[in-house]
Amino acid sequence: MDSPREFELPPVPFEATVALPGDKSLGHRALVLAAMAKGESVVANVPQSGDLDSTRAVTSFLGVEHTADRVRSPGIANWSAPDSSLDCGNSGTTMRLLTGSIAGSRTDATLIGDESLMKRPMQRLVGPLAKLGAKVAVAPSGTAPIEIAGTSLVGAKVNLPIASAQVRTAVALAALSAKGETEIDSPPGFRDHTERWLAYLGLGEATSPTLFRVTPGDVCPLNITVPGDTSSAAFLWAAAAVTPGSRIVTPNVSLNPGRTGFLEILEQMGCGITIELTDPIMGDPVGSVSVQAADLDGIEVGGELAVRSLDELPLLAVVAAAATGPTVVSGAAELRAKESDRVASSVALAELAGAGAHPSADGFTVAPVAGATNDPTTIDARSDHRIAMAASIASLVRKSKIGISGFGAADVSWPGFGDVVEGLWS
Repeated sequence: MDSPREFELPPVPFEATVALPGDKSLGHRALVLAAMAKGESVVANVPQSGDLDSTRAVTSFLGVEHTADRVRSPGIANWSAPDSSLDCGNSGTTMRLLTGSIAGSRTDATLIGDESLMKRPMQRLVGPLAKLGAKVAVAPSGTAPIEIAGTSLVGAKVNLPIASAQVRTAVALAALSAKGETEIDSPPGFRDHTERWLAYLGLGEATSPTLFRVTPGDVCPLNITVPGDTSSAAFLWAAAAVTPGSRIVTPNVSLNPGRTGFLEILEQMGCGITIELTDPIMGDPVGSVSVQAADLDGIEVGGELAVRSLDELPLLAVVAAAATGPTVVSGAAELRAKESDRVASSVALAELAGAGAHPSADGFTVAPVAGATNDPTTIDARSDHRIAMAASIASLVRKSKIGISGFGAADVSWPGFGDVVEGLWS
């Protein structure tokens, strides 16, 4: 096992402008759509990460070629039948999105992953895809391996019980190969990147804030530069938020409404937030974000806002440790089904930062503690990239050295993140 990575970030003001790696969520979608398209696509600024490598690897086994910022594909109708299981590594996005596209390709395939991914919930894909006639089966535990038997699909009305962008996308990608239109509906709060992109490509339209109609058809080759990653930016925004007198600017970042929940939370807590929109990319908003530190107040986060900030809620536990008054998170039971039990991890992060915290069935509460200890300490990230990255920011609140075992998991999201965050003061 690698030695713990130690962080002792200086709790003094900084000002910085940081160019972000490409957005991981959009990178997955761009690579999968380019793999479905017949011909050559230009997909630039896809981040270097373990998860994106998984999407490249799986589509390569289907006959797709990846070189630098080019994707060459025979088209989904001509994908090769894989002669072995397709390994999605640690990437739930790879597994869920490609389950949808492969289900529409009439190709037989089995999707597997690493030990962590093989424990994550995949049953939620089966029912919605079955509405289209897809033959998808998972293990009795509701987890991978996912077995897909190629068959023809028919458009249908699909109502999802949860606001899952990944499940919505899986259904939409399958529906592109179906006979007849498909309508997808779910509760609000999801990231609608896929819906905006398909509408831009003439393959569907939003008929209400939650209802999207997919028009079957061929995906044309893409020419896209992926904007900066919102989820990665959140760690830098948090660093500024908990360091009095600091300001961070992140240009060219994705600002899809389903991704900006954490910014809204920081603003409610008292931070100064400035957003300057630039030209959208395939109908999806992009812009520059500035976060200015201020005195922070604890708040309540629940409902749609909790859904739109789900990935950032463990990071919120760190920020909440620097606030005045308690922060209460509810409506986030989905945290327990991530790379780790992120309810438990959020509590551990708040305690790491020097606060008191306790879990609930669907969230957690953080209560700052006056005069908390700031002795050097350690934490195990448990192979969860977001926990590793959030723990580095906790050193700013704790004002002491923190050793993070398994910090290498951060490479899943942002290789070199540790050096970037330490360089904010240079």
